[in-house]
Amino acid sequence: MLQWFKRRAEAGRTAEELYGSVVTAARQAGFYRDLGVPDTPEGRFELIALHLFLAVENLKQKGTDTAALLQRTIEVFVTDMDDCMREMGVGDMAVGKKVKRAAAAFYERAGAYRQGLGSSGPDLENSIARYVFGGEMAAGAAPLARYMRAVPVALSTEPFDTLIARGQLDRLLSTCGSETP
Repeated sequence: MLQWFKRRAEAGRTAEELYGSVVTAARQAGFYRDLGVPDTPEGRFELIALHLFLAVENLKQKGTDTAALLQRTIEVFVTDMDDCMREMGVGDMAVGKKVKRAAAAFYERAGAYRQGLGSSGPDLENSIARYVFGGEMAAGAAPLARYMRAVPVALSTEPFDTLIARGQLDRLLSTCGSETP
């Protein structure tokens, strides 16, 4: 019985660290400065959702023993959304509904990004334009799509949090942003 609590606590700590890496990745200045992602609460949410999707997909590729970590990571995301809503002054009565919408928005984006990564056409760029850039086909959509396609390759050799700590995703972003479409 105590082993279960220990594993759950360990998964919780790891999930918090992983989610911290997701937020760190989403805060890279290059997304806002170079790719034109709006530096607004909505733009920051979109990049957190995008990086959370990449981290979750990477965990799924590792096998079934990551199910508890996946669940805890999503729970940490939902808790963070709740905290952010409260910090922004959203009333207590509305927080639950807004957090549910944020979680649903993440899953909607995850489905679109998964489909886009699975195709060779413009689906990923269109999804990025729709969600990250508010429906406009911005110049940053193609470099961001290249970035999203490159991250899983980088994650095949190192865990998400290690890539963040070493600044590898920053370098990957600058490389993808400088390529011509």
